[in-house]
Amino acid sequence: MAMLTKSGISGSAPISEINVTPMVDVMLVLLIIFMITAPMLTTGLKVNLPQSKAAQILNPKEPVVITIMKNNVISLGDHPIARDDLISAVKAKLQGNTSEIIHIRGDKQAAYGDIVAVIDLLASNGLTHVGLLSDARSMGTSTPGADPAQTATATANPSTLPATAPTP
Repeated sequence: MAMLTKSGISGSAPISEINVTPMVDVMLVLLIIFMITAPMLTTGLKVNLPQSKAAQILNPKEPVVITIMKNNVISLGDHPIARDDLISAVKAKLQGNTSEIIHIRGDKQAAYGDIVAVIDLLASNGLTHVGLLSDARSMGTSTPGADPAQTATATANPSTLPATAPTP
């Protein structure tokens, strides 16, 4: 019985290449199977949940909001506060719960450095859960009938915030 060789003549060296066509066929079949089954795995069951009239808000405490005006006036809630008294007032408002998010509202015309200085002051005192508030309509994407007081929150990951401001 003759064996196929590169030169086609019996007795020469056998073909040493691997035929990859069957492997490609199997991989394509597996790809198609995963493409079909993946969307089915991510869908959930639709459930009509019952309504509750006695439900309570999970976090009834008022959020800690620091406002920085364009003239570098800092307010905690509705009350203006000196920069030196800010940390003690925030810690008193948090009542020892340093994992609660501190919301910062910076005026559009406030200096970026003033806002970063407040974030740096908070971070250097162990208050690293900081969220920046913005007006949802300020980006030009207002929705009809939207509440003008409604704000969007962007929360920074504490592990990515620097503890101190970088020096130039």
